[in-house]
Amino acid sequence: MSVRALVISGLGINCEEEMAAAWRLAGAVPTTVHLNALLAGEVGLADFSVLSLPGGFSFGDDLGSGKVLANRLRFRPRPGGGTLLDEIRAFLAGGGYILGICNGFQALVKLGLLPGLDPGGVQQVSLTANASGRFEDRWVHCRVLDHNPSPFLRGIGVIALPVRHGEGRLVIRDPAVQAEIVARGLACMAYCTPEGELTDHYPDNPNGAALSCAALCDPSGQVLGMMPHPEAFLTRFHHPDWPRRARLDPAAGEEGQGQAIFRNLVAHLEVR
Repeated sequence: MSVRALVISGLGINCEEEMAAAWRLAGAVPTTVHLNALLAGEVGLADFSVLSLPGGFSFGDDLGSGKVLANRLRFRPRPGGGTLLDEIRAFLAGGGYILGICNGFQALVKLGLLPGLDPGGVQQVSLTANASGRFEDRWVHCRVLDHNPSPFLRGIGVIALPVRHGEGRLVIRDPAVQAEIVARGLACMAYCTPEGELTDHYPDNPNGAALSCAALCDPSGQVLGMMPHPEAFLTRFHHPDWPRRARLDPAAGEEGQGQAIFRNLVAHLEVR
C-alpha cells in the first residue's frame, strides 16, 4: 500500500508544491488540501500516514510566525465537534507522522506538539526573531545529531540546506526543559560549519538558536519540525554551487540532499 501524504495549502502557506513534489519523488502519494477544507471536516487525517505543514507566511505572520495558524488548529470548532488539534492528537496516537518546515515548525511549537514533553500540550519552546535582526535567505550547513528518535533523519550526517526565515531562533522556557531536550536527543539537527563542527556563531548559525538547533522532534520521533527547507534541495541543480560540488564528487548523483528526509520516512512506513 502506498504511503499517503497530506500537504496543507492556503492562507499564506507558499511551499506546498515543493513539499508535494518531495513526497512524490520519495515514492509517496501526496494530496494537497486547503486548510479551510481540513478545518471544515471535508478531509480527514485518518486517510493519511503523514501530515505536512509547509513553509510560508501563514496569515501574514501578523501575530508572530505560525501563531495564528496554531490558534486556528487549537481553537476553531469543527462541524462534528472538537478541533483539528484533537484530530491531530488522535492521528499521532494511531501511528501517524507530522513534518513541519519553517512556518510549519513555528506552528508545531506554538501548538505544544514540539518538543512534546508536556502531557497537557503546554508550550515549552518558541521560535522568535533572528539574533541578526533581519530575514535570512541563504544556504547553511546542518548536522544530524546521534541518538535522536526521528526516522526522518536516519543515515544523514552533514547536509546543506537553504533557510528563509525572520523568526527561526529557538528559545527554551527554562533550564529543566532544555536539559530534558538534550537528554532525550530531541534537538536532532544543529547548525554547523561546512566541515561539520557545531557552532552558535553567525553566519553559520543563521538565527542564534539555543543548542544551535535547526530541527526538533518529539520523544516518539513521529513529529519533526525544522527551519531549513529540505523540499528546496530535491536535485543537485537546486544548489547555487552545484557545478563545483559535482566536480568534487562526481559519483554523488543528481538527487539533492534534502530528498533523503522524505525517502527515509517513506521507507520507514513501508516496512512497518
